[in-house]
Amino acid sequence: MPIERRTMLGGALAAVGAARGAQAQETSAMYGLIGKMTAKPGQRDSLIAILLEGVSGMPGCLSYIVGQDPKDADAIWITEVWETAASHKASLSLPSVQAAIAKGRPLIAGMDAGTETVVVGGHGLVKS
Repeated sequence: MPIERRTMLGGALAAVGAARGAQAQETSAMYGLIGKMTAKPGQRDSLIAILLEGVSGMPGCLSYIVGQDPKDADAIWITEVWETAASHKASLSLPSVQAAIAKGRPLIAGMDAGTETVVVGGHGLVKS
């Protein structure tokens, strides 16, 4: 079953975002999340593959970026931009996201607390 979304961050940043997103105020600005995830030793590429499976087509998701940390062979940075905090929160209940969380969770050694942002613009962002 292909994972149709920004996969495992569901387990990581998504878990962080769920807790924080519930507290976020809705505004006309876009909602952002930035977080660092640490894979178990030697599992970063596998975790990244899960995170990148089917990242398009998420309702309200304007940007989902996964990057390798050049100074830490196990670290991954995830940056997300959503139309609203509510669209992010809603994404966490999708079956595809839940499946991704389950698939990626065993590969995660740790996560930082994550940071919410109020996104005011940037290259490539088009709010519908």
